[in-house]
Amino acid sequence: MLSDPARLGNLPQPVAESVFDPEFWRARGELRAVQGGRGSAWFIVAGSRQWALRHFRRGGFMARMSGDAYLWLGEERVRSFAEWRLLALLTQRGLPVPPPVAARYQRSGLYYRCDLITQRIPNAAPLSEVLAERALSEPAWRAVGTTVAKLHRAGVYHADLNAHNILLDAKGAVSVIDFDRGRLRPPGQWTSQNLRRLQRSLQKISPALPAERCSDGTWQWLLAAYDAEMDS
Repeated sequence: MLSDPARLGNLPQPVAESVFDPEFWRARGELRAVQGGRGSAWFIVAGSRQWALRHFRRGGFMARMSGDAYLWLGEERVRSFAEWRLLALLTQRGLPVPPPVAARYQRSGLYYRCDLITQRIPNAAPLSEVLAERALSEPAWRAVGTTVAKLHRAGVYHADLNAHNILLDAKGAVSVIDFDRGRLRPPGQWTSQNLRRLQRSLQKISPALPAERCSDGTWQWLLAAYDAEMDS
């Protein structure tokens, strides 16, 4: 188990292990389901504890074969630990990501399962949900582009940059979540590939939206701010 004591709190070991169990929080009336997340993500609302809990599960074809079990390749390769360490580093650098609270894995023979708790971004919703409710202003689109560029300038590769993993809060601040398989990389072609992944995600949700909410014009706003930040 990895943890930030300042965020997790000084909990007895049995209780500390229980924080990764959704039923522990459900019994206390402090568990809230999260839309999406393959049914394996929850918010924990417990006084000053405003956390996001995620149980790692595979997607796509591999989900039918192994579900939530990952091949054991050593502790350094545990996915929740890798994400925890990356988020801790990015938080120290002041980048707009959720601070990590705790991570664990449970090994069984050749396989392991793992979980991660991060600080919940207050009063924030995914870009996809915001666009379903209202149009974004040009400054809001530019804020998204600037945020992505800040991560790229810092060498932060996001393996699944999409409209569901970019959050906007009530004041317009932008954050990025879900850094599973993310890592630091030297400058390269991956930044353009990352951007194209985000563009495809926006194109995928756009048919269900009024035309002005997600268009070539809104993408150009995002891209102009991205380029300006990368060139600064």
